[in-house]
Amino acid sequence: MMPKEKPLWKGFAFRLCLLSAAVFLCLQLGLRRSCAPAEKAGAAAAGALPARGTEQRLGPARSNRKDKVEAHLAPGAGRPEAATASRRRVTYLRSSRRRSSEPACCPLQTLGSSRRKTIRWHVDLQPWASPTPSLNYEALRFLKYITTPQISCEHMNMNSLTDNSKTIKKPWSICLDDRFSLVHRIKSKQCRLYSLGLSSDDNQFEISMANSGCEVHRFDPSIKSAHIQEGQHLWNHRLSIDWRDPNPAIAAHKLRSHTKKLGTILNEFGHQKIDVLKADMESAEWKILENLILEDIVEQIGQLVFEVHIHWPGFEVSGNDSTVVRYWYSLLKELELKDFRLFHTYKDLLKPQMFLKKEAFNASSCYTLSWVNTRWK
Repeated sequence: MMPKEKPLWKGFAFRLCLLSAAVFLCLQLGLRRSCAPAEKAGAAAAGALPARGTEQRLGPARSNRKDKVEAHLAPGAGRPEAATASRRRVTYLRSSRRRSSEPACCPLQTLGSSRRKTIRWHVDLQPWASPTPSLNYEALRFLKYITTPQISCEHMNMNSLTDNSKTIKKPWSICLDDRFSLVHRIKSKQCRLYSLGLSSDDNQFEISMANSGCEVHRFDPSIKSAHIQEGQHLWNHRLSIDWRDPNPAIAAHKLRSHTKKLGTILNEFGHQKIDVLKADMESAEWKILENLILEDIVEQIGQLVFEVHIHWPGFEVSGNDSTVVRYWYSLLKELELKDFRLFHTYKDLLKPQMFLKKEAFNASSCYTLSWVNTRWK
């Protein structure tokens, strides 16, 4: 008869395995408990010593939270190299926070400050006046626009403000209604006029404004001296206003004339505002007006009095006839978007009656247009 086999759990080998497992678990638990105080002590010591002089400023709770976030976001988190990389990134953030208290190269924008304006390189062209480009439709739209006042102005005569009895040759009309600030600034002797011209001997308007107490600056490249002061309020400058600054690679003595952008001159003179800008630039007015719009200089101007010439496209204005007229119209619409309103127009019948070298549309080659900035204060 065969002897009865013992159960497996009563065997020596099985008991030896259980004993080994128990010893292994005890060793593991003992190691973890002994390492935990050491880790806490090390962390406390690390918290007491600021990392590169910045840990105390961040605070231990905040820095631990950043460490956890960085370790969680870091690829391969859990590996020693990933943990090292995350700690390096946190240290970089801490060092940048330390430097944030130092003055930076550029002042930060506050909540109420104006944002940096976007640089524009060209004006937005208006849609064509007809389904297909047509000079006839473009010309009729443009001429109607420049001969139709958009706002009424009752007082435009400078003689009411001065004792000067001389008549002005050209109707350089400015709006002197009480609802606009110009009349009040003239009476308080706080107004400023910029006059842009090219070899013009008609300066009666500037003299009249200076006699009324306005600070008048007349820019003309034909003036003999660089700067001449006439009386108390009138200055003449041998400068020509252009739509671009001179090439810095060309020596100043090699330039045929001293030309600068209006924005550059405003910065050099330290002037923030111009109450009246008068321009008689002999066909350079279109590109100058474009520059004033693109650089937002028009927002610093209260009233515009421009003589525009339409017997040819103008300096550096290219394209066929319909494209040119569309460009002119788009410039004037840009002024309207800037809250400028046309209050007076003068058709010069003494000039040739030409429109883009054609005797057409009953148009004069020269118009004097006056706008007022309705937001000006």
